[in-house]
Amino acid sequence: MTDKNFIDYLTNIKDLLFRLALRLLVSEDAAKDAVQEISMKLWKHKEKITQVNNPDAYAVTMMKNYCYDQLKLKQHNNLRIEHSNYKDAAIEIQHTTEVKDELQQVYTFLQTLSKQEQTLIQLRDIEQLEYTEIAAITTMKETSIRVALSRARKKIREQVLALHKYGTPAN
Repeated sequence: MTDKNFIDYLTNIKDLLFRLALRLLVSEDAAKDAVQEISMKLWKHKEKITQVNNPDAYAVTMMKNYCYDQLKLKQHNNLRIEHSNYKDAAIEIQHTTEVKDELQQVYTFLQTLSKQEQTLIQLRDIEQLEYTEIAAITTMKETSIRVALSRARKKIREQVLALHKYGTPAN
């Protein structure tokens, strides 16, 4: 694997690795450090990457194992007695606030969709109606509904991913 190929490969997967590390380690700084560590390990083993059937899965497995090791190390180093009720409450409040902010962002993204796409998402994803029921309500064909829903979900997914791009601050 040439240096350019490796850089292209790493560029394509670093957001995925960051999101995985962030989910496991919770801390954005720890997640960035994890991406850096795995990048270095992948660089050391760049010739092995070309021999692996699924290089992305190889990198994700490395990241997952690294994060688990970090969590075990952190847990081992934090074996001290302390009253954690206040800390747990603060973490819960912060988590609840983050979830509300995330939902508000998704709601804002939903407002950017066309009325038809909003209606289809409402009927299928929120009301949990079957495609046949939606077809009867909207007078659209089921295949058209599936395509429109897929496109609408893709738009939302792209906006959410853009919001959480590695290395850029979230709003």
